[in-house]
Amino acid sequence: MTVRIVTDSTSDIPSSLIGELGIKVVPVIVRFGKQEFRSGIDLTPQEFYTRLASEIHPHTSQPAPEDFAKVFREPGPDCEGIICVNISAKLSGAVNSANQGKILAEGKCPIEVVDSRFNSIGLGIIVIKAAKLARSGASLPQIVDAVKSDIEKIRMLGIFDTMKYLVRGGRVSLIRASAARILNVKPMLTFRDGEVAQAGLVRSYDKGISKIVDFVRNQGKILDLAIAHSMVPERAAELKSRLGELFPADNILVTELGPALGVHGGPGVLLVALRKD
Repeated sequence: MTVRIVTDSTSDIPSSLIGELGIKVVPVIVRFGKQEFRSGIDLTPQEFYTRLASEIHPHTSQPAPEDFAKVFREPGPDCEGIICVNISAKLSGAVNSANQGKILAEGKCPIEVVDSRFNSIGLGIIVIKAAKLARSGASLPQIVDAVKSDIEKIRMLGIFDTMKYLVRGGRVSLIRASAARILNVKPMLTFRDGEVAQAGLVRSYDKGISKIVDFVRNQGKILDLAIAHSMVPERAAELKSRLGELFPADNILVTELGPALGVHGGPGVLLVALRKD
């Protein structure tokens, strides 16, 4: 008997790891005007950020219930159950769509839908851990319990290079962004109670990286550590090198930031997610 692990594409898990661990990913929809793309299928992160530079600001939307139902119907008779872990319900309707998809799937096997209260690689860490447990033979109740426990252990912090895309998406006023540009400050963001929250301002990208390193240093014992970035691989490599003094560098996952958060941050986002002991 096996347990199938499902998530949405906001999890930013590298495709190689998705294949290795047998994770099923339901794509988020990205719309540039009248053009529609499935994140991670029709649109790579590089293609997304190239298009983002255009005047048409994109919008993202959760997968439809039938998209989840299609994946829920796939497992064969040897499937013990499915656990679907999604982006925070305060940021997206993916959890609701997954619950509707569960009904449409008509009870092919037990399905548990979980609100991770995170997105990007914070969600990804939870899903990866669940997939490893499933591969080791853990039962559906054991994995559900582990996922709910891990949600409480996730911490995230990141830096946005610019507020330009926050303004485009209506998340920050033009006046506030202009003031930040004049003062040469960059926003630091974290997650609180399932929502993105400001965690201060820094005067340079380098200071932001130092703040991220200090943040990780102050977390105590760390079980998993990951970096997500949007089109700044050199900065991600620099951060990985510095974090390698606190956590085994070979075990630090580095991935690309997808459209779910990238639509608000644009190029130049650098964030870290970790799972505490």
